[in-house]
Amino acid sequence: MLARITPINAATAESEGHPQTMDGFLAQVERRAYRTALMTTRRAADALDIVQDAMLQLVQHYRARPQEEWPLLFQRILNNRLMDWHRQQTRQRKWFWQSARADDDESDDPMLAVADEKEINPADLLARARDVERVIRVLEALPLRQRQAFTLRAWEGFDVAATAQAMECSEGSVKTHYFRALHSLRAALSDDEPSQRNNPGGENP
Repeated sequence: MLARITPINAATAESEGHPQTMDGFLAQVERRAYRTALMTTRRAADALDIVQDAMLQLVQHYRARPQEEWPLLFQRILNNRLMDWHRQQTRQRKWFWQSARADDDESDDPMLAVADEKEINPADLLARARDVERVIRVLEALPLRQRQAFTLRAWEGFDVAATAQAMECSEGSVKTHYFRALHSLRAALSDDEPSQRNNPGGENP
């Protein structure tokens, strides 16, 4: 169930006061990182390559950095690799370029940027889903930047500022992408509610 999805900062808080090794950190994040990469690539081999490359870069360049910096550094590397993969695929399929730009608009929406994030609580929203796979299918259909903003904010537990650093964009863009993702997810999950109310026990009509 969705309760298994634990933000990085929540997980590390449980071991506060105990130094974390790089191997331990990578073991902690690799499954979510793979799932995030797979949602973008939809190819197991590509997703595995991207995650392994991101981990290798973290180890090679940032092993000596303080452990509290590892989550943000890793997510920045991972998101950059995913953006590189996305751009490469777009170049290979030029006919897709216009629709990709329209769906993945990077411009800030001033109305969304000032909206109160509490009006849509992702924990409450996700609790309405019947299983993780349902959420994954909805997220797979989102534009890349919306998916990145959602996974960093709702799954990894990053605040707006840290998410903006990881995505290398403005905080306004993060809020825009995040709210669009939340609204899309809420609409998709709301479609399930009538059938659940009419058939609460899951029995065949």
